[in-house]
Amino acid sequence: MSVEEAIAKTVRQLPAEKRKQVLKFAESLTATPSGPLQDPEGLWADFNVDISEDDIAELRREMWKDFPRTDI
Repeated sequence: MSVEEAIAKTVRQLPAEKRKQVLKFAESLTATPSGPLQDPEGLWADFNVDISEDDIAELRREMWKDFPRTDI
């Protein structure tokens, strides 16, 4: 029995309301996103944020300066 046949057999045993739910779910699987995906950098382009590699390195040093902690 193929996958399609097994799905059809199972769906035929369901009540009408459940069949509608299965149809909605199957349609949602084939639906495409409503618009194109946006580049993550474009999300903050309007905020004039300019973070350099040096800024990131400095923040990492600050964040990890007490690691590993000896007081625990």
